[in-house]
Amino acid sequence: MTLYKVMIVDDEAVVRRGLKNTIRWEEHGFQLIGDYANGRDAWHEIELEQPDLVISDISMPYMDGLELAGLITSNFPDIKVIILTGYDEFEYAQQAVRLKVSDFLLKPITAMEIRTLLNKVRAEMDEEMKIREDLSMLQSQLRQSMPLLRERLLERLVVLGVGKPEIEVRFSYFDIPKLTPPYLVIVADIDDFGDRERLESVHDEEFLRFAAFNVFEEITDQKNALSFRTREERMAAVITGVPPETDIYEHAYELAEEIRHQIERYLKLTVTVGVGRSCGSADQLPLSYKSALSALDYRFLVGKNRVLSIIDMEGAPASRAVPTLDWDRQLATVVKTGSAADAQQLIKQIVDELKRLRLPIEGCYLQLQKLTLSLMNTIQELGIGENELASQQQSWLTDIYSFKTLDELELWLMHIVSNLITAVSTNRSHYTNTQMIRATEYIEAHYADEQISLQDLCRHVLMSTSYFSLIFKQYTGETFIEYLTRVRVEKAKVLLSTTSLKLYEIAEKVGYADPNYFSLLFKKHAGQAPREYRDTRSGG
Repeated sequence: MTLYKVMIVDDEAVVRRGLKNTIRWEEHGFQLIGDYANGRDAWHEIELEQPDLVISDISMPYMDGLELAGLITSNFPDIKVIILTGYDEFEYAQQAVRLKVSDFLLKPITAMEIRTLLNKVRAEMDEEMKIREDLSMLQSQLRQSMPLLRERLLERLVVLGVGKPEIEVRFSYFDIPKLTPPYLVIVADIDDFGDRERLESVHDEEFLRFAAFNVFEEITDQKNALSFRTREERMAAVITGVPPETDIYEHAYELAEEIRHQIERYLKLTVTVGVGRSCGSADQLPLSYKSALSALDYRFLVGKNRVLSIIDMEGAPASRAVPTLDWDRQLATVVKTGSAADAQQLIKQIVDELKRLRLPIEGCYLQLQKLTLSLMNTIQELGIGENELASQQQSWLTDIYSFKTLDELELWLMHIVSNLITAVSTNRSHYTNTQMIRATEYIEAHYADEQISLQDLCRHVLMSTSYFSLIFKQYTGETFIEYLTRVRVEKAKVLLSTTSLKLYEIAEKVGYADPNYFSLLFKKHAGQAPREYRDTRSGG
């Protein structure tokens, strides 16, 4: 049983001795920790000991009981006070009610009265302690739940959208920094668990997911991004508050590349990061989130362990209507990223499911119209408007009604999707080739700049470095450094053959401040030192 601390304050020694000796305090749940002859001495000890209960006479020298009760109520409102008073002081003692005194007893008092009052006060204290403990437990549970509640709020913000008034109130409650435009969402997903593919238990996988999010969270926190985990075990962040002079896509690429690199470095597992489209208002965050998921879908096409931007994959933003049904999204994704065989397999699965559900024919027509709208939307998103396929789509929604069986509709849909995949591939190749032409033109124009870098080039063509490096190698057969070095050596050959410039002057003109380093590179690529090359070409 909890023992509450109690003090007695009375200027009559006989009263103090009587209370001390006739009451078995512990049996009533109290521990007597002191008795005092006046309020002044008692107040000093109350400040030090902070008892749970004070029993005080009303009339005392130096400091009376009411003054003491006032000090206790003002400074220690949880301490209970019982006032002892005589009949002639009763009206005076009623002031104690205004001081929130717990109770008062009229002298002379009996042991029975004291015992009864102590039992009553102890019951009140027990109930108050239980309430405090319950509140403390609830507050502890709330504190433990705060990270999860914060995650669910941020997830709702990007999945469904949250109104401005709620953003202000809830963000303040969770101490989340204020959102400032522009905004952009990135989503990271673990590709696999590396050499630990055969994990001993689910707990091992959960630990690695937890560790990966710790790395993700630490990096995004440093960049003032709001990070959280989704219900699908992905890691997401809202990028906000980017300085006006900084391009938000470039900022997102750098952040995503660091996340990808650090998780691979420290945890020996890989992640792919999807970078969505930027938006100017918080209510558009769901669009940015969905476009980040779409970028992530391209992992199927280009491989794991990459930063994939929706801008890289689909070009500049376009007017779009995002499909709401899962079949719609799956079909759009397979058209963008899959092969004709994958698309045919998906269409067969959809048709088989429609057959299994035994929907009436009008219900099947409706579902297939939604799929067709998804394909038409994909054509608009990717800007495939200058071919025969685009002109045919005008009649697709009505063509559906000309078929009498699901099998016929299945073949028709497969034919459309096969042609669309071919058009998407051609369109993407054209876009990629255009970007690579811009990149090589940029190198041709800036090869003389000693400071030219891969980051400069990616900023120029608005691509993430990892995806650019992959595409550039496929397009040119060389890495960025290999290509730049070859261009510089070829330019140097021309200058050596057609001018009388000194070697250090030629080195500077092709982007090398160090003539010795230039000579080494030139000999490695041309098979001759610069001077030998000049002599050979001049016939001397």
